[in-house]
Amino acid sequence: MLVRALAVTTALVASAASAEDEAITISHGFSNFGELKYGPNEPFAYVNQDAPKGGEISLSTLATFDSFNPYTRKGVAERTGATVMYENLMTSAADDPYGIYCYLCTTVEYPESLDWVVLNLREDVTFSDGTPMTAEDIKFSIDILLEQAILEFRNAFGGFIDSVEITGPYQLRFEFNETAPIRDRMGMVGLWPAWSKAWFEENEARIDESSTVPFLGTGPYVLENVDLGRTVSYVRDPDWWGADMPMNRGRHNFDRVRVEAFLDQTAALEAFKAGEYFFRSPASAKEWATDYDFPAVERGWVKTEALPDGNIDTARGLAFNLRREPWQNADVRDAVRMLFNFEWSNETLFYGLYERPASFWGGSDLEAVGTPTEGELALLEPMVEEGLLDPSILTEEAVIPPTNNADRNAVDRRTRRAATRLLEEAGYTVDDDGMLRNEAGEMLELTIIQFDANIDRIMNPFIDNLRSVGIDAKLRRTDTSQYVELRRAGEWDLTNILPGQSFEPSTGLKQWFGSETAENSSRNIMALADPGIDRLIDAVIAADNLDDLRDRTRALDRVLRAHGFWLSQWENDEIWTAYWDQYGRPDPLPPLATGVLDFWWYDEEKAAALREAGAL
Repeated sequence: MLVRALAVTTALVASAASAEDEAITISHGFSNFGELKYGPNEPFAYVNQDAPKGGEISLSTLATFDSFNPYTRKGVAERTGATVMYENLMTSAADDPYGIYCYLCTTVEYPESLDWVVLNLREDVTFSDGTPMTAEDIKFSIDILLEQAILEFRNAFGGFIDSVEITGPYQLRFEFNETAPIRDRMGMVGLWPAWSKAWFEENEARIDESSTVPFLGTGPYVLENVDLGRTVSYVRDPDWWGADMPMNRGRHNFDRVRVEAFLDQTAALEAFKAGEYFFRSPASAKEWATDYDFPAVERGWVKTEALPDGNIDTARGLAFNLRREPWQNADVRDAVRMLFNFEWSNETLFYGLYERPASFWGGSDLEAVGTPTEGELALLEPMVEEGLLDPSILTEEAVIPPTNNADRNAVDRRTRRAATRLLEEAGYTVDDDGMLRNEAGEMLELTIIQFDANIDRIMNPFIDNLRSVGIDAKLRRTDTSQYVELRRAGEWDLTNILPGQSFEPSTGLKQWFGSETAENSSRNIMALADPGIDRLIDAVIAADNLDDLRDRTRALDRVLRAHGFWLSQWENDEIWTAYWDQYGRPDPLPPLATGVLDFWWYDEEKAAALREAGAL
């Protein structure tokens, strides 16, 4: 006999013992830590449920896209707006860092062991062509991703699922093997997109190939017009299945989402000033500090806002290409890291608006600080004894970036001497031409690849500092397509990376830092392969309570920073926005998302005022 105890906050139902004498939970969602914040199909509290529908939101991108398939490394996918066409089985809330909620499903059923999960799908979901979504479509979507997705994804997730079976027209059962991390199992149920099996078969589509047309999805928008590489617009589907769903009240409010592509930020900014598109995220501190005094701003037509960002820092920086011999030497990496003068850059180039990131979990309690805590030591000491870590990790403070003088670009004498000494210890000496060479006479060369012209003014002073100690450094700036291909081919020494992590790190760490992804990854671009780091990643994944998660993540953060594959540059705890004043948004915003395409809306009254004033 099934005994139901439905609570508004958790909607959990406990049944009698199963055939295996294990109680089964039926729920509208799941959290590894604590109770869910929202009940079944409950609207999110931060959304304006009465937000009007209509109008257009228009944005820009620097990517000269030639594809709508973000799941392959072939081509350059349109990513700025394309997500509005697709939906996943489960979703998260921007004010609940640990919860995951049924979206294309109604409930999930699972034992305490999470050896298996049954997913009960909604029966009213349709694809944008009006055909119903069934369990067969979801099974197809999972299979094709596990067969054709990029290798790093398959390596990280594919080996954990023993089977996905269709157990009814709108029901699937996931069986996990014993190697599947417990905390990831529900995520591995909910992460899948919904694609039409019939559409894929009819179009002979593959997700490992570039595609100039979008896949058929269930999302609130469909493709309207596209000029590949230049502009694309998505229009709200008038027959979207989820329009009346309580969880969607006040969301997906724009009739149209338009994205304009530009070759550089200068052209994009000028187009914004001219009203060619209406929402912009300023690309740099210089732009934010100096470029928003044009007439439309002064007249109040364009609004600028610095919005709070409650997420973990993105940790913007440069990654070393560890495939190349010079950067396999930690001393050489450390020397190069010393020669980036953040203090001068921040004062002179960034208008004092940035901080320098030190951690992959900056701004959270997962960041390693000072010397190891007792909980960290319990994990690190055995690894030192096994020879997996250097003993210094037990006594030294967590690595923080070096500091330099802010009054001039050249690093101070102390830093320069330290960098030179490290290079000498690594076997490099200055030749008669002032350049560093090793014993074989090979010059120490370093190429930084970038695609944004606005970065030149930041990279060139860094290049000067590198050359001042004898490193043959150069900046190679390319267009977007060339940049993507060079990164994939490993033809670089330093390149951009945004390695900031999540509040609940788990299997995704393998995609960023695991040895199994070192040969082919869009995240582990540095080709990091270290058995000590692998051991720590496994420990984080295995954490089953918040205390263990904090200690283990801090230990991992400490070791990653000590490795030195990352040259940190700058970070910002605000989200800068500029937009023509015809939009509305919730106030306050939730801590974990700005939600421009999710829960902002078009304000016809404001837009009419702009038109009356001659602004539009």
